[in-house]
Amino acid sequence: MIIAIDGPAASGKSTTAKLVAERSGFSYLDTGAMYRAVTYAVLQSRVDLADEQGLAEWLALQDITQRWEKGTCRVYLNGTDITAAIRSPEVTRRVSEVSAIPVVRQAMVRLQRTLAAQGDYVVEGRDIGTVVFPDAEWKFFLVADDETRAKRRQKDLEQLGIHQDISELVREIQERDRKDSSRAHSPLRKAADAIEVDTSHLTIAEQVQFILNQIKQPLTKETS
Repeated sequence: MIIAIDGPAASGKSTTAKLVAERSGFSYLDTGAMYRAVTYAVLQSRVDLADEQGLAEWLALQDITQRWEKGTCRVYLNGTDITAAIRSPEVTRRVSEVSAIPVVRQAMVRLQRTLAAQGDYVVEGRDIGTVVFPDAEWKFFLVADDETRAKRRQKDLEQLGIHQDISELVREIQERDRKDSSRAHSPLRKAADAIEVDTSHLTIAEQVQFILNQIKQPLTKETS
């Protein structure tokens, strides 16, 4: 069974998806972290993004994995823990550009489908319900207002020792929304059968409980 949780940056997807997985006994897959890992690798290697064949061959050599360790989803690139590195401002600024490349998305979608085929998963990202798992049993689309999302991003960055002005973060989030929604390949959009959840004024606990309540009531989806 697949529970797809999509939405724009800082809408609460990651934390909510992790807790839904934990409380439902499902495995968790953070596809956004996978694209951040590729972006980090690109920045480190300076691979030519315009060379489609070369990029595809390079991607085939990259080993991206996720593991739960002490309650945290750790991200590894070729055996190296890059969990903190992929949240840097530089990676955040470039991830939409790298994620929009068809060769990158094709490689990641193949990997995501392979991983999630191994059991019950909560899969979180931007195109899970529309592209990666269009037949997912449950689909949710999380949204929140720009200022709320910027404050969440600011809090995450401060935990990494990075401070950014809230107005700058609002601009960055709006620009990322524009890029993610307008890209030609797998744009960010709500699936027609997804349940929208506005998290602007919800606590994490409320978001999680709402989703858990939905998946425990099969008739809710069938009659909606």
